[in-house]
Amino acid sequence: MSSRDFAASFFAAFAAFAFAFVLCLAVSATGCSPDRERQARQWTGGEPSRGAQAMRRYGCTSCHTIPGVTGAVGLVGPPLDHLASRVYIAGHVPNTPANLMRFLAHPHGTDRQTAMPEMGIPDRDVRDLAAYLYTLR
Repeated sequence: MSSRDFAASFFAAFAAFAFAFVLCLAVSATGCSPDRERQARQWTGGEPSRGAQAMRRYGCTSCHTIPGVTGAVGLVGPPLDHLASRVYIAGHVPNTPANLMRFLAHPHGTDRQTAMPEMGIPDRDVRDLAAYLYTLR
């Protein structure tokens, strides 16, 4: 193999690797993947697509920045990106599906000092909201 052939094959292999790497980054940055959605459904019993709609219905968008939810650019509460990867919710509560759903249903029962309002969210919507949030890694 000549040095020119070696360089060409090396460049081709490098280009293929770079393309695959960029493709992986693009897929992981898009938010909801089928695997993430399936896992979120299993953890919460909710439906992520309904959760995104419920975010708008309950006004979450006015306080939080929420990836994938149109108009969710609020600056009152914390941004909700990467919520599934966080160790804690509400600053000190371990991030488990049960704790997240409890917090969404009754934030003041979890943390008396939270600014998050008690919204009286029904159980199905709580599960859907949590399912959507667990797609955000």
